[in-house]
Amino acid sequence: MPDTAARLGSLISPLRRSLLRVARSSEHLPEIPDAQVELLRALPAGRESSPGELADELGLSRPTISNLLRDMERAKLVTRRGATDDRRRVVVAASDRALDLLARFDRASAAVLAEVLGRLSDDDRRALDAALPALERLRDAVEDVSHHRAEGGLR
Repeated sequence: MPDTAARLGSLISPLRRSLLRVARSSEHLPEIPDAQVELLRALPAGRESSPGELADELGLSRPTISNLLRDMERAKLVTRRGATDDRRRVVVAASDRALDLLARFDRASAAVLAEVLGRLSDDDRRALDAALPALERLRDAVEDVSHHRAEGGLR
């Protein structure tokens, strides 16, 4: 099992970075830091959240979220406004520009993956297809560990 963990760990990050680089290049997308992309993913179309809610959800400090939002507002990736129910509270939403960039990135990523998968053997494609449910459970388990550690529960 330790060998599997080490191999997965050394594979996932480089694969993700390569996919990001190719997708950005193919769509001529701007470089958006990973932390900002993660924050935007937490704000799908139609969702508004307070900075505090985002900090809790993403397991980041409030000052970190505040700095990210400041930079993202300057880049026109998020909008801020007073909450409807309490004007003292601020809510943020992804801008139309940000939602468009994410959609373009997702389309480019899917196209790159489809192209690359087409280059693999049938056996490799079947193996990847069979592994997807386990990888989804792995992702969920890592998220669960992350939330428990953020709450101080799991060590």
